Amino acid sequence: MNVIMDYKKYIAEKINVDGVAAAEIEAAIALPPNTELGDYALPCFKFAKILRKAPVKIAEELAAQITCDNVIKEVSAVNGYLNFKIDKEGLAKDTLAEILKIGVMGGEYGSSTEGNGKTVCIDYSSVNIAKPFHIGHLSTTVLGSALYKIYEFLGYKVVGINHLGDYGTQFGKLICAYKHWGNKEEVEKGGIHAVNDLYVRFNSEATEEMEAEAREYFRLIESGDREANEIFEWFKSLTLAYVNKIYERLGVKFDSYNGERFYSDKMQPVIDELEEKGLLKTSEGAKIVDLESYGMPPCLILRSDGASLYATRDLAAAYYRKANYDFYKCLYVVAYQQNLHFKQIFKVLELLGKDWAKDMVHVAYGMVSLEDGAMSTRKGKVVWLEDVIEKCVEKAYTVINEKNPALENKREIAEKVGVGSVIFGALYNNKIKDIVFSYDKVLSFEGETGVYCQYTCARANSVLQKAENVDWSQFAVPELLPQEYEVIKTLASFPDAVKEAAEKFEPSIIARYAVDLSQKFNKFYFDCKILTAEEGAKAFRIALTAATKQTLTNALGLLGIGVPEKM
Repeated sequence: MNVIMDYKKYIAEKINVDGVAAAEIEAAIALPPNTELGDYALPCFKFAKILRKAPVKIAEELAAQITCDNVIKEVSAVNGYLNFKIDKEGLAKDTLAEILKIGVMGGEYGSSTEGNGKTVCIDYSSVNIAKPFHIGHLSTTVLGSALYKIYEFLGYKVVGINHLGDYGTQFGKLICAYKHWGNKEEVEKGGIHAVNDLYVRFNSEATEEMEAEAREYFRLIESGDREANEIFEWFKSLTLAYVNKIYERLGVKFDSYNGERFYSDKMQPVIDELEEKGLLKTSEGAKIVDLESYGMPPCLILRSDGASLYATRDLAAAYYRKANYDFYKCLYVVAYQQNLHFKQIFKVLELLGKDWAKDMVHVAYGMVSLEDGAMSTRKGKVVWLEDVIEKCVEKAYTVINEKNPALENKREIAEKVGVGSVIFGALYNNKIKDIVFSYDKVLSFEGETGVYCQYTCARANSVLQKAENVDWSQFAVPELLPQEYEVIKTLASFPDAVKEAAEKFEPSIIARYAVDLSQKFNKFYFDCKILTAEEGAKAFRIALTAATKQTLTNALGLLGIGVPEKM
């Protein structure tokens, strides 16, 4: 049973609006910001055009039609909203019973089977071979990973794709630099950073002869030369060994590492189809798809020298993913600077007559900077992601050691707290907003942080450990205090938060939910006795604490954040 959706459905079935389906009414029912008005509210503004009446009049007429019962206790019309007050004790009983029942069976409260039989492809992180991760890669990596977990939680089959940047003339430059200045033993020891140093040196010291040599090495890679490809594959293995350590710490996984190079022999059918359908035009020797009538510059398919581009390979990748996965949705978690690129790709697919072009989504996100300003590779102002993670873990260890020096397993707890703070800091705000990363802010035990949510879980767990001799499984719902009911309502809204996060491709909805639940629980914790409460209230409040811990653990888990038992 999906608790809050059942209540919304129950209310929706009581409402009859001509020309509007019950499912649409149900989807419009929301939680009002002021609980004094009601527990649920239906805004009637969207019905004004259909019914040709003012929203205030619509709400009043609908209110007069609805009869209260043992579930709906009160109906009122206020300023165009239809407000409902429901049986609070009934909601509390249903919600806690559902969470704790599922919790015993595996802790999947908020999950559903809505995605059964549907596949979602998610293209995220997409590292460049031979280049270290910097903090700018954080958003795509944790956003994509959170969306993976959210869709999987909702029953979808998810395919996580790391579309490697493993094609282009830069690899000829790398091989050339290695041949001139490299040493295998030193590169093996230095790993990805040693490879990157070679690339940087090439760009600052290469002669015209070396540039020509680099182009030749890239040609050798493409033509299948054994030595050139062995060196390239070595660089690739060094890169993946490096990034997989970071992925492991962040709890990120992929199902495919098919990168640009994988599609190099899959582009021609797309080019041929563009030609056959009269979409491919010649402009200054290059092959393009003219998109001027759609308000966009042309989509460049082949350069004048016949070389392919990102667009060519992305089109080939889209064909491959549809053919192999038959996706319901295909998401591209890529920075907003690529907005035009994806608009062009999706439009070209639409012009090719691919009805599935509508199922492709660019999940754009903002940029990351540090408190002292934006990063610049050219100025040498680059912050490596592994250094950010390590610094957060070390700072977390220092804080934990100061607060609780006798705590066991401090290193393991610091790892969860430090890594969690990095992830939460990247996911808390709306994805399209630029992020200013602050070590002190993300590691604060107070305010809107992952640490605050983790600490709330640890606090709830402490209560449960002290109550281990209390049988709270057969709780009865007392007359609810406002603090208790606020927690209940927030718990009941978790399935909706998960669904909304998936629909809007927005993990920040779950991050903000986690903070909201933590704040509501902590107010209840400080205002209401739990372990020393009267017998009639004690079992209920312990059950409420257990349900909060379970739901908050699930919410943080969807973001990729672990929860320590103690802090």
